[in-house]
Amino acid sequence: MFNKDTKILIVDDLKTIRSILTEILWKIGFTTIDEAENGKEALKKIQEAYEEGTPYGLIFCDWNMPEYTGIDLLNAKNSIPSIKDTPFIMVTIESERSYVLKAVTLGVDDFIVKPFDEVIILKKLKSVWERLNE
Repeated sequence: MFNKDTKILIVDDLKTIRSILTEILWKIGFTTIDEAENGKEALKKIQEAYEEGTPYGLIFCDWNMPEYTGIDLLNAKNSIPSIKDTPFIMVTIESERSYVLKAVTLGVDDFIVKPFDEVIILKKLKSVWERLNE
């Protein structure tokens, strides 16, 4: 399982969703959680954290955001060698098979459909950890 000191970035244009996810992660035991309200802000934070030597170990990102979507952020992250391996969990209301397949094809590590709860988040964290550490 991810270390409780893992630096996590939550990207969502809705403050409510960021707050709910932050609260769940705190309950699970994570202590280093940051937020961004869109993909552009997130990409800047991801690059700065890497340059400062304190990279994010996990990203939760909404699919649908104005300006710079979750897919835009995923593509940008994947194009930068130093951060391309950072685990990326897409969080969205989109549950259609085509959306899931597109995200998986582009390299998302897992997919969470809103609404979610602590049990779902914990299950996805374990799944991603196990897949990355096989």
